Amino acid sequence: MAEAGIEPSVGSVGDRYDNALAETVNGLFKAEIIRRRGPWRSLEAVEYATLKWVDWFNNRRLLEPIGNIPPAEAEANLYAALETEAMTA
Repeated sequence: MAEAGIEPSVGSVGDRYDNALAETVNGLFKAEIIRRRGPWRSLEAVEYATLKWVDWFNNRRLLEPIGNIPPAEAEANLYAALETEAMTA
């Protein structure tokens, strides 16, 4: 990697720039989609499956730690609460 001029990580290990979250999401995607549903017939099939998975991951996946709602709904709730808070301040 160094020979090609590629940095191995976004930041130092253990800080907020560590890429462990991205690696975890990539691992989930590979396990749930790429390996489980392959072999793939075309790049277009992989791209379409990727779009469907990302949509599910952000908009339909229910997360128990945030009240069994999708991440996109939790984010919308946060921004609505911040807007309401700003309006009352």
